[in-house]
Amino acid sequence: MKALKNKKAGRFLPAAGWLLGALAAAAGAAALVYYWRVFYYLDARGVAPLPLYGAAAGLALLCVLAVYLCHRFIPTLDAKAAAAIFLCGALFCFANPPLQTPDETNHFLRSWSLSCGHFDFDAQRIYPQDVAKLVESFPGAYVASHTSQGMGMDGDGNPKSYTTAGYALKQRGENGRVEGILDGFSAYRNGVPAEKQLGEPYFFMTVSMLPQALGILAARLLGFGALGCMYAARLANLAAYTALCWLALKNCRRYKPVFLAFMLLPLSLYMAASVSYDATLLGFYYLVASFYCKDEITDSDIGWFIFAFVMMNLAKPYINLLWIALPLVLPKTAWKTRWKKWQLAAVCLVGGFALGKFFDWYGTVFRYNYPYVGRQIAGAAEVPQLLGILQNPFRYVSVLLGSFYENDFFIGQLGLFGALDLEVGFISWMSPLVLLFAAALSVHEKSSLRLRPALGLGALSIVYIAGAATAMYITSTPVGMIRIIGLQARYFLPAFLMLFVLLAALLSHVLEPRLEQGQKKAHTLALGTSAAFGAVGAVLLFQHYFIGPVFTIR
Repeated sequence: MKALKNKKAGRFLPAAGWLLGALAAAAGAAALVYYWRVFYYLDARGVAPLPLYGAAAGLALLCVLAVYLCHRFIPTLDAKAAAAIFLCGALFCFANPPLQTPDETNHFLRSWSLSCGHFDFDAQRIYPQDVAKLVESFPGAYVASHTSQGMGMDGDGNPKSYTTAGYALKQRGENGRVEGILDGFSAYRNGVPAEKQLGEPYFFMTVSMLPQALGILAARLLGFGALGCMYAARLANLAAYTALCWLALKNCRRYKPVFLAFMLLPLSLYMAASVSYDATLLGFYYLVASFYCKDEITDSDIGWFIFAFVMMNLAKPYINLLWIALPLVLPKTAWKTRWKKWQLAAVCLVGGFALGKFFDWYGTVFRYNYPYVGRQIAGAAEVPQLLGILQNPFRYVSVLLGSFYENDFFIGQLGLFGALDLEVGFISWMSPLVLLFAAALSVHEKSSLRLRPALGLGALSIVYIAGAATAMYITSTPVGMIRIIGLQARYFLPAFLMLFVLLAALLSHVLEPRLEQGQKKAHTLALGTSAAFGAVGAVLLFQHYFIGPVFTIR
């Protein structure tokens, strides 16, 4: 009888836990909507509260259901992580308004051309009216870099100055109406044709754009318009990123919590769920980095490494050649393949460089009717800038360090979304803490790291960071400027990943494990924490674009 009671209690307690979790999620959704109504004046702006409550509670319950289904029917951690990555990324796909990710407009237009079978580049090729209307309705960069300032009127009719800095607002023209994101959706659906025809962009990539092009092709075949195709492209990129992350996690034998934290980082998900080749590029970065965390490198691993390495260099050539140093710093005890390290390095180096040159040639030869396009940054010039660095390297070191110091070494800007536009402060200061927590969860994995591989991995990360910054200084910064223009935290995510792997290895030598069930419990805790943080990031992004700003300008 006692055993029967215990058995019934064992069945009842998990069910009660899930029920309480669902109720807590619904209550949290209600509290969030109430916060929006109070702090963002939704009632005064004509937003009905009950539909908003219902939508928020429904989404919260769907999230709880998704967690339950993953827990109940997906057996392995890697597969659960892949499901979490896709689901959290899907939140970002729709929380981020159309064409707001860096360079997303050009990437969408190029992908549309590829989906139509156009693998050449013709500036006189005209896009459909629906595509032109979408681009016109969502001009991009709603905050910071396109700040509007002017004079308005307060409630009493008195003159009042205003600025749109930090808000999702845009003013078209000096005296035009100040608009928000919802105005963009209204403009897209108003039935008025676009004012101008739209031709192909000054952007010449092909292979790295294929996943999103396939998403657009599928949506077009199903009859979706330009807006639906844009979202389909985002989901296709997200699916490709999810698959690459799943492969990377299967590769890892150590430091999975660190990889999970980076894969589910809001900034990673933001780029993964966008129409940008950075989505798959990040996935390939994480896949290449995972080879460092394997116990053994076998013949079958070599093919995957070469594939990922080449795809990285197709997306961003030359700077990514540095990652050939990764297998070179692996300990000899892990090298169980017939390939010699120098052979792999030679194949990757020659293959990556040759393919980069080939696609440079391809983008030049198959380019038609493009006029000369000047530099976006006035005063930038590669040769004089490079000569300046070589003539006075110590000055450049001070410029490099000063630029990183001014930007919190970019580890403090992991909540910066868009092209230097929107920063969500909570994500910026929480992201390093989540990454540190993930590193601490790896202490149960006693590292086999030796001094020379550790120094090699650290040197690779630092050189990559300095190389990426130097590339921006040479190509996109006016000659002699005392700071580097255009740097963003997303550029350094792969290097930050390797530095946190090193931190986890160090912690494994100086801390004792505290988790009773060891690895499994640590991985589950890392996955839950990282997925929750990713979902919160999507909610905050949605809040900024669709719920805010606090005030409106008339």
